[in-house]
Amino acid sequence: MHLVLTAATAGEIQPAIDWLAKKNNSGPFPKTDILISGVGSVATTYFLTNYLGSVKPGIIIQGGIAGSFQQHIDGQTVVIGHDRFADMGAWENEQFKDIFDLKLIEENQSPFTNRGLINPYGNLLSITGLKQVGAVTVNEITTDSRRREWYQQNLNPVVESMEGASFHYVCLQKEIPFLQLRSISNYIGERDKTKWKLAEAIRNLNEQLISLLNKLSQYDETYFRI
Repeated sequence: MHLVLTAATAGEIQPAIDWLAKKNNSGPFPKTDILISGVGSVATTYFLTNYLGSVKPGIIIQGGIAGSFQQHIDGQTVVIGHDRFADMGAWENEQFKDIFDLKLIEENQSPFTNRGLINPYGNLLSITGLKQVGAVTVNEITTDSRRREWYQQNLNPVVESMEGASFHYVCLQKEIPFLQLRSISNYIGERDKTKWKLAEAIRNLNEQLISLLNKLSQYDETYFRI
């Protein structure tokens, strides 16, 4: 199986990278690529699309930390079932209108489904054994309580990142099985980093990534396809 492990920064997935290196490209992953895309949607879209222009791996896994809209799940690792671009649009009359409200794109125009970017690879999602949640992807990290409340009331996300929806978008367009794992480092809006559980989130993320890779080794990649 050709595996790609990607993240915005190497620090988020370094223990998993080290674990894969010890495997010496043997066993179930004879070919493994690590792709560090850089932070944000633009960088993620560019580097992932550029990479996939010449190869088609069996599976792509994105790992990273994220902020949570729920205060009680700091440190927990979740798998993203659906993601969406939350701040792509315009504010009009104190109301946010996204690209679908503005009629710039149809809400079910591929790869979107009901305005979201849904992971259709049910077998893969189940194998993780993780709680499946919805996410939003933003260009501006949410710090304003009114913006946070608007997202919660209108989009009902559990986590927020700066790359997830772009990752889903590219993988759906390329028809490559994928998973996005996120560990919660902080509550949305909390900017005092002494209150973040960054080390715990990274540790949990990599424990889950390594556990997932061990699980995937028991399957042929055809099992993951739709």
